[in-house]
Amino acid sequence: MSSVEIRPVSATDHAQWLPLWQAYLRFYNTELAGDVSDSTWQRMLDTAEPTNAALAWQDGRAIGMVNFIYHRSNWSIENSCYLQDLYVSEAARGLGVGRKLIEHVYATAAANGCGKVHWLTHETNATAIQLYERIAERPGFIQFRKAL
Repeated sequence: MSSVEIRPVSATDHAQWLPLWQAYLRFYNTELAGDVSDSTWQRMLDTAEPTNAALAWQDGRAIGMVNFIYHRSNWSIENSCYLQDLYVSEAARGLGVGRKLIEHVYATAAANGCGKVHWLTHETNATAIQLYERIAERPGFIQFRKAL
C-alpha cells in the first residue's frame, strides 16, 4: 500500500469529496437534499466559516474524508472542535486511514487554539468504537435531540 496523505479540501476536490460524503450518508441510512450538501461544501471552502474538511489521498484518489467544526464552549476559554463526519472507503478500512484523519483534526484544532476535539458515533458502529476507545476518552454522555 502506498502512503496516505491527509490535506484540507480545496475547490478542485468536490468530485472526490462528494462520493465519500454520499457513501457516509448511506452508511447512516440518511438522505439530504442536494442543496444541503452544496451548502456544506461551500461552508468548508469559506475561510470565514468555522466548518473545515480534509481528505485522505492515496495514488491520486480520495479514500477518506473528515468534516469538523470549531465552536465556542461555556466550559473553557478556548474553542472546541466537533468532528462531525468521518468516513473511510470500504476498500481502505483497517489500514489506519481513520486514525490518520482523526490525528489530522487533533493537530489542526490544536494549531487553531482549540482546547478539545469531540464527536459522536452510533452505538452499533462497533469497529469505529474500537478505534475511538484507543485514541480518545469515552465520557459516558448520552445524546438527546429534537428536530425543529
